[in-house]
Amino acid sequence: MKILFHLKFVLLLTVLFSFCSCREVNKENNGGEEPVAPEAGDVTIYITTNTRSQDFKKQATSFSSKSNMSPTTIKLDPAKRYQTMDGFGAAVTGSTCYNLMQMTTENRDKFLKETFSPTEGMGQSYIRIAIGCSDFSLSEYTCCDTPGIENFALTSEETEYVIPILKEILTINPDVKIMGSPWTSPRWMKVNNLTDLQPFNSWTSGQLNPAYYADYASYFVKWIQVFEQQGIKIYSVTPQNEPLNRGNSASLFMGWQEQLEFVKNHLVPQFKEASLSTKIYLFDHNFNYDNMADQNDYPVKIYDAGIDANVVAGAAYHNYGGNKSELLDIHEKHPERELVFTETSIGTWNDGRNLEVRLIDDMREVALGTVNNWCKGVIVWNLMLDSDRGPNREGGCQTCYGAVDIDRNSYTNITRNSHYYIIGHLSSVVKPGAVRIGTSGFSDAGFYFSAFENTDGTYAVVLLNSNSAAKLITLDDGTNHFSYEVPAKSVISYRWKK
Repeated sequence: MKILFHLKFVLLLTVLFSFCSCREVNKENNGGEEPVAPEAGDVTIYITTNTRSQDFKKQATSFSSKSNMSPTTIKLDPAKRYQTMDGFGAAVTGSTCYNLMQMTTENRDKFLKETFSPTEGMGQSYIRIAIGCSDFSLSEYTCCDTPGIENFALTSEETEYVIPILKEILTINPDVKIMGSPWTSPRWMKVNNLTDLQPFNSWTSGQLNPAYYADYASYFVKWIQVFEQQGIKIYSVTPQNEPLNRGNSASLFMGWQEQLEFVKNHLVPQFKEASLSTKIYLFDHNFNYDNMADQNDYPVKIYDAGIDANVVAGAAYHNYGGNKSELLDIHEKHPERELVFTETSIGTWNDGRNLEVRLIDDMREVALGTVNNWCKGVIVWNLMLDSDRGPNREGGCQTCYGAVDIDRNSYTNITRNSHYYIIGHLSSVVKPGAVRIGTSGFSDAGFYFSAFENTDGTYAVVLLNSNSAAKLITLDDGTNHFSYEVPAKSVISYRWKK
């Protein structure tokens, strides 16, 4: 009997040890998480770790039936309401469209659905395109290179690449918003400065000749109308990409006084006359105004001078200089005006393909950093570049990576970089029309987050854990609560029905 009992005891220990070992293996293969059925539960979750051990992994969890006593609780406060969100996305440049068109139809459709579909993918919802060329185009051009506004016409880059890709995107997600920004006016509209007013036949630098302000406003109207004739509605425009940057391969200097005159007395009246609903966002440049003292508070100076608030919705910003705190300063000076974030880049200079670094920094500074400072849209630079960082233009950025990079040898293999994940973590759970809401409670160092209420009655939270240790976080909306362990150095997005 003793021998039999001993054998049974050894067998029991063996079974227990095997069970525990299997659980540890499963836990390790899931990045430290217990395996969870991805579709089962009250809360949909997406997780990306900076090591890609979880690569935008879809998970789920359920509400807890127990009382919430957790000291690490983020409590939602829907009564405290901030900005209404327009969406999140990337720039669909000529280079992006060219690369997408090199893919097979099947592979391109798969990628675009993964990116833009609100039901089958990330649901990215706001994109930016160039009015004419950018430094990521196949050539330098505008839509009116022959003098005379009557010569306005689309070019082959629009008709063969940009418009076909936009139509494919809109078929997948008809609600995608599109912003247009020019890098330069037609060269025949340029002068060397506003004193000499000498012709300036260059793609780079120069200023807009006041004699052509009306023609250039007509250029915008014609561009919007011709896209709408193609079934592509233009939601918003900026008068000039980086108006304080004279050095881009295609560029135009436009100080705040010039922009005031052009927008107030020409662009706005022509938009109204053409019955366009397209919004105008001023500035579209860096937080630090390129250290030009007379250009500080660029959009504020225009607001203060008096400009139509129904057409000029607000201002757009980039982060190539200065600090995101400038957004809060501008909001406080004119809280009735909107803010959008329209460009940021990764490249060889900031370890752009190193997700271990970039996922954390870009989520903190770009995604959550701009949203928590009142931006209602977040758009990063090129959606897709090739493995040689192109196609690009001489004199423009030749060291930039895309949100994704595609191997130009086969146009099949795609590397997803930080910008793709940070936009996806927002767009997957925060839908257009959502309102950012307040939170209280948990606020440990290294954690950054934002909460939202969607129009369909769901809540969304996007959270960054930049620390080297995982932590069990509880979310509580006042009716339901749940807990989930947030992995070290990860981004996690949650969405659930009230």
